Amino acid sequence: MEETVTSPQNGDVIDVLVADHRDVTALIANIRSVTDPMIRRDLTDTAISELVRHAVAEEMYVYPVMKKYLPEGEKAVEHDIEEHKELEETMKRLEGLDVETSEFVQALNRLEDLLADHVQDEESEQFPELRRRVPAEELTELAGKVESAKKLAPTRPHPGAPNSELFHKLVGPGVGLVDRLRDKLTGRATK
Repeated sequence: MEETVTSPQNGDVIDVLVADHRDVTALIANIRSVTDPMIRRDLTDTAISELVRHAVAEEMYVYPVMKKYLPEGEKAVEHDIEEHKELEETMKRLEGLDVETSEFVQALNRLEDLLADHVQDEESEQFPELRRRVPAEELTELAGKVESAKKLAPTRPHPGAPNSELFHKLVGPGVGLVDRLRDKLTGRATK
């Protein structure tokens, strides 16, 4: 089954993923600076949604490329999937917490720490290796696939779900549809 791919606005998959990292990091900073509980909840839900979409797209398209091209690709992917699981568990916890509690701040701190570690690994080690080893046209094509995947991906964390390319491609769009319907019905912010 050939997938429909939209072209990225500009750049390659690394540019897309780095931009995602910057956006979510900025959202977390905004969450910290806002005192209004409704705005804080909306920003938190948006950050969670963006992180989930990012992770799903990586697992669908970037991780198979890492396994293929990087000498330690299998090991790097295993490590990244473990980090994704930790991030998902923390996001799931954040979803259920009152934004005005110390537990929320602790969970937000945990999310920020996990994300910083994950971003550091990817941007300082994995992304430069991908740029060195993967043909530029493939990285550009991957950007379109990642952007398309993010549009269909779930918007809520599902820590019990498999973190695999096959699961995301077969079941993910249905889960994403249900998540977006729940978001709409509950008024949950996702962008």
